[in-house]
Amino acid sequence: MAGLTNLGIFHTAISLVAVGAALIAFVRNRRIVPDSTSGRIYIATTVVTCLTGFGIFEHGGFGKPHVLGIVTLVALGIAALAGRRQAFGRSSWIVETVAYSATFLFHMIPGVTETSTRLPVGAPLFPNADAPGLQMIGALLFAIFLVLTTIQILWLKGRGTAALAMR
Repeated sequence: MAGLTNLGIFHTAISLVAVGAALIAFVRNRRIVPDSTSGRIYIATTVVTCLTGFGIFEHGGFGKPHVLGIVTLVALGIAALAGRRQAFGRSSWIVETVAYSATFLFHMIPGVTETSTRLPVGAPLFPNADAPGLQMIGALLFAIFLVLTTIQILWLKGRGTAALAMR
């Protein structure tokens, strides 16, 4: 399947479950709520995605995708610290929301990269992860993240504590 190992197939499948759970969370709650079913599934499958990613060495060794896995795990930790311990004071809910949303962006970057450098089989859209067109898509994903995260925060502020209590 597009040059994937068994670990790569499992990694891809579990990451798709994570993306699906996040989309459900965004539709239902406008954010990833860690105590909701979709939130728990998202967090668990994102952790598994990161851990399985550490065993994939498509380009010869430790590289950018592995760094992104570490950054994702750190962002999950920051989100949990903000949400559970209120470590950032009154801004904890903002930190939690942005951190969980950032992890979704971190799914999209390698997802788009791997898909567009592998498919269609035999004639992929981009020759490699450093292709200028793919870099532009990455910048666009980041811009979309900024806009949507701003909308999330404004919506949550407008809803007050009722929206934050959705746990």
